[in-house]
Amino acid sequence: MSASTTPTPLRLNQLPNAAGVGYKPQHFQQILDAPGPVQWLEIHAENYMGDGGRPLAQLRHLAERFAISVHGVGLSIGGESPLDADHLARLKQLLSWLNPASFSEHLAWSTHDSHFYNDLLPLPYTDATLARVCDHINQVQDLLGRRMLLENPSSYLAFAESTWEEPAFLHEIARRTGCGLLLDVNNVFVSATNLGYRPQDYIAAYPLDLVGEIHVGGHDEDEDDHGKPLLIDSHGAEVVDPVWALLRDTLTRSGARPVLVEWDTDVPDWPVLAAEAARAAAALTQAREAA
Repeated sequence: MSASTTPTPLRLNQLPNAAGVGYKPQHFQQILDAPGPVQWLEIHAENYMGDGGRPLAQLRHLAERFAISVHGVGLSIGGESPLDADHLARLKQLLSWLNPASFSEHLAWSTHDSHFYNDLLPLPYTDATLARVCDHINQVQDLLGRRMLLENPSSYLAFAESTWEEPAFLHEIARRTGCGLLLDVNNVFVSATNLGYRPQDYIAAYPLDLVGEIHVGGHDEDEDDHGKPLLIDSHGAEVVDPVWALLRDTLTRSGARPVLVEWDTDVPDWPVLAAEAARAAAALTQAREAA
């Protein structure tokens, strides 16, 4: 909701400060039988906007056992066009009956006129972009009646017209709208490698007190046209050791936060994903012991 007119209707985050995973239907029974360290699950909103069927039945069952985080990928918060009213209505219907512990979206755009793109595309960090994103977030929060989290993107290029550094840009969005932030540590590592800065410096500048959820995931390694390393945020592999190290450094600064392992392509068998969740749980334990 608009920070200037209405008090925050709900707590920023109701997820446990524990390990979670992105839910995949092929893991349904194994999650129920042997969840291991997993205490919460994330779903992509767009996969559950229908009226019924097995996906919704399974989700209702899981919601009785686990806290649920709803992660949107289709609002196009940064797009120049108005937000899609039909999409918002379907999203509101989902959140109304599910009443998830957390809702988040990306700082990106994916629509132009009537076209929808499969990629989450970056934005220039300018005053005009800032005003547009804040207007859209206020609209979403006012309609949904809940405080959303906004995720930092993976970047593959920098806009010459940008006048804000990304952490300051996200901080200002949160200040103007009252939204919270979702910190994707893998995205920080990917962007830092691609754009040539230290990921630790990004974390040091980031408003960690506003973080309601942290993500880690896998990425692919490539090279650009000049032979320099180029990382692609694929969510299709194990989390690499430097990202785990960056997560531990982040948790040392922030304290325990809900940590999600994302694995969306080439999805492994449940024991592999559960082992990644166990590494996230271990990082949280280490942060608590160091506090």
